[in-house]
Amino acid sequence: MTKHHLFPCQRYQSQPTSRREMLRRCASGFGAVALAGLQHDSAFGNQRAKSDKLGANGPGAAGHGPHHQVRAKHVIFLYMDGGPSQIDTFDPKPLLEKFDGQDPGKLFKVEPTQFNNNGNVLASPWKFKQYGEAGIPVSELFPHVATCVDELAIVRSMVSEFPEHTFANYFLHTGSGLQGRPSMGAWVNYGLGSECQNLPGFVVINGGLIPPGGLDCFGSGFLPASYQGSVFKPTGSGVANIERTEPSDQQQRGKLDLIRRLDHFAVDQFGQHDSLESAIRNYELAYAMQMAVPEVMSVKDEPAHIQKMYGIESKYEPTRIYGSQCLIARRMIERGVRFIELTCPNVGGDRWDQHSDLKKGHENNALAVDQPIAALLKDLRQRGLLDETLIVWAGEFGRTPFAQGKDGRDHNQFGFTVWLAGGGVKPGMIYGSTDEWGYKAIENRTEMHDLHATILHLMGVDHTRSTYRFGGRDMRLTDVKGHVVHDVIA
Repeated sequence: MTKHHLFPCQRYQSQPTSRREMLRRCASGFGAVALAGLQHDSAFGNQRAKSDKLGANGPGAAGHGPHHQVRAKHVIFLYMDGGPSQIDTFDPKPLLEKFDGQDPGKLFKVEPTQFNNNGNVLASPWKFKQYGEAGIPVSELFPHVATCVDELAIVRSMVSEFPEHTFANYFLHTGSGLQGRPSMGAWVNYGLGSECQNLPGFVVINGGLIPPGGLDCFGSGFLPASYQGSVFKPTGSGVANIERTEPSDQQQRGKLDLIRRLDHFAVDQFGQHDSLESAIRNYELAYAMQMAVPEVMSVKDEPAHIQKMYGIESKYEPTRIYGSQCLIARRMIERGVRFIELTCPNVGGDRWDQHSDLKKGHENNALAVDQPIAALLKDLRQRGLLDETLIVWAGEFGRTPFAQGKDGRDHNQFGFTVWLAGGGVKPGMIYGSTDEWGYKAIENRTEMHDLHATILHLMGVDHTRSTYRFGGRDMRLTDVKGHVVHDVIA
């Protein structure tokens, strides 16, 4: 075989390359590698400087700090998984009784729904009564919360962009219908840091139901991993593997010191990386939590009348579970935890998502949460904590004023109800309204970005200034939208 008929690999083997030729050929490649390294160090350095400025999610973390007057130091988000019906809870519509059983298509324009199995107009199975000094109507589903109505700012004009659970849950929790964005709790933790020395700044107390969309509803997205939500259970130790396995504290401390040295060695060898930095912080926080978590979970240490008030002695197990969640949330607030989300207990596998058997489903879910929520509001008030704690009650959307099938309601993103209390909120008021059917928001239409902007504002954060550089632009919880709803602020 002649030289000209050699295969390429054989040709190179038969023609050794000199050092001078190798350097000439590789010069551009070396330059590109060096440039990429400089760009990476610069980009990471800028982000690292920002992270250093913000502080870690750990002891003494300070974050950006507030932009203006702080009304709320803490948030408790009462997430009502599945979408409670506004017209059966806090937004009564007498016209539904008049036209009960009639074809809605002959009365108003019916939009496409999730399942398009649309039946007749369906009046609420529950009666409403007026409560409080303001005479605010509340359904008989919530007899306990009704006694606290003078603390509530009820927003009847919420809207969403999504009629499906997963997308709507991402939207409610993160301000985007896309998976992988930072949640409200992560943004708050990022912007303000934690006041707590030995508990996470963002805690999710999971009563049994993880929202459609999964743990990404509590994630940190593109923010450093240390800002994501830590999931607790409302019973037992609260957190898996919280108890020390080493025979002595000294041995455990030595193990953690070794892990830290190894992690820092990896950082020195391979450069700064968020996952390593977050791991180092999380090891330290986990060590501090070993003493703090068992103590904060000890609801049995509370006086008997407090346990009874929260429903911890109830015969209905979901009430006991949610009562424990609410009481633990109060105990965490006392210890400085910044943002707490409570998910719903598992009521026989049912959420606030009654596509059929509306009466049974909504009654069971209301029975689980009504007494504990009222107890939380009253307990925070009597301890002087409600004025600095913002309570947010919300699902991902509402329900239709007409039936799905015969006795259910489909998803409705065009108008539904949420309420806020404490934390600088104007008490005993109603904001916005839906039409006479309870179908679509028609007055003071409030978008999800507006709700998020208002929550941040009450915590002293300007939602337009709380940003994080990612994907070539400054990202924020409210995207490029959102207006503070000043009318609900005291």
